[in-house]
Amino acid sequence: MLQTFHDRERLRRLFRPRRVRLLFVGESPPYSGRFFYSRNSGLYRAMRDAFQCVDSAIDEDNFLSVFKAAGCYLIDLCPEPVDHLDAESRKAARHAGEASLSQEIARMWPPTLAPVLRSVADNVLRAAFNVDWHGPIIHLPYPGRWCRQRTAFIETLAPTLRRLI
Repeated sequence: MLQTFHDRERLRRLFRPRRVRLLFVGESPPYSGRFFYSRNSGLYRAMRDAFQCVDSAIDEDNFLSVFKAAGCYLIDLCPEPVDHLDAESRKAARHAGEASLSQEIARMWPPTLAPVLRSVADNVLRAAFNVDWHGPIIHLPYPGRWCRQRTAFIETLAPTLRRLI
């Protein structure tokens, strides 16, 4: 598992597409040490499943390559894990991450944004507003552990993926 910010970011950059078409924004890397681009997080599995629903040829071996080729990229609002913090500290960390998210949105200028957690949606909206970004925002329900949450995540994301893949 990747433990340092620099290790995570080095791995993340390997999968950054030349042109970001759909920017997913997570809250932070999980405190558990799991990481989307390490292929070991719940979000990774749910995202892979959503892509597989659109194209059955996608599998464990090619998913991240297809994700990148489709112009998809996942970044985090907070550079360090916050899911172990109390609610007030977590909210403050999300707020503090808005400035760097604004810079990333301005640098990549993706046509579409997709917060992957409802609790970061307002932060994403403010960050986009701060750089005068306008475009569609896909409000995804976090896939979580329950089947109905994963189903809602996949059903919400699938129409956009069909256009990208």
